[in-house]
Amino acid sequence: MARRVSDRHVLRLIKLWLRVPAEERDGNGRRRMIGGKSNKQGTPQGGVISPLLANLYMNRFLKLWRLRRCDEAFRAHLVNYADNFVILSRGHAHEALAWTAAVMTRLGLSINEEKTSVKDARTESFDFLGYTFGPKYSGSNGQKYLGASPSRKSLKRIKTKIGGVLVPGNKGSWPQVKHRLNGMLAGWSAYFSYGTLAPAYRAVDRHVYTRVRRFLAKRHKVSGSGTRSFSMKTIFGELGVHRLTRIQPRAVPVDLQ
Repeated sequence: MARRVSDRHVLRLIKLWLRVPAEERDGNGRRRMIGGKSNKQGTPQGGVISPLLANLYMNRFLKLWRLRRCDEAFRAHLVNYADNFVILSRGHAHEALAWTAAVMTRLGLSINEEKTSVKDARTESFDFLGYTFGPKYSGSNGQKYLGASPSRKSLKRIKTKIGGVLVPGNKGSWPQVKHRLNGMLAGWSAYFSYGTLAPAYRAVDRHVYTRVRRFLAKRHKVSGSGTRSFSMKTIFGELGVHRLTRIQPRAVPVDLQ
């Protein structure tokens, strides 16, 4: 950064961002603090400035990739977002990986060994930026094709967020709860709008229906889980909850203050 930026105030601000303590969870779900004032290298996971700094480092790698004409040497195409990247190669994947590891070492970086592997995309799937890419099968005729769909982790993450909104302790009015829920669903579907979407959309809709039904049943003290009082037609129609699998029925105002 100091090679490009001469303003000491900007450099000081960047250093402060880099030394902000960050909280993370280990494999057992226990919390721990990392980084802090004593931190000498690395960017905090989830830090506001981390994606920008990752792009600066990756830019050096991308420049070398272009200068060495690696796309021709490895018959490859490189796709990256911040510090996440995939190299799509025809027959030279192992060579591309070896070259990448060596260059990263020269740049003072290291590849995440746990997340790095060589896959045959014709027969194996891989995850990238929330999507799963690889072979899929048509539900109508069983024919195999290569495609993309929201990953299992992405589905699990959105379901967790939905549960966080529809908790019994949420004291907000129904319009407030619905507005927050619909914004979350609209944002998720706007990002996941490419590829094979129907199975993922149906799974999210079923989860939303179940959680909204239970949420309203407890709030309005309806016996059971509210299956009769809050049907799918009521939730996605009259109550105006955003549905992913099809265009929603026209909403009818319902007073649930």
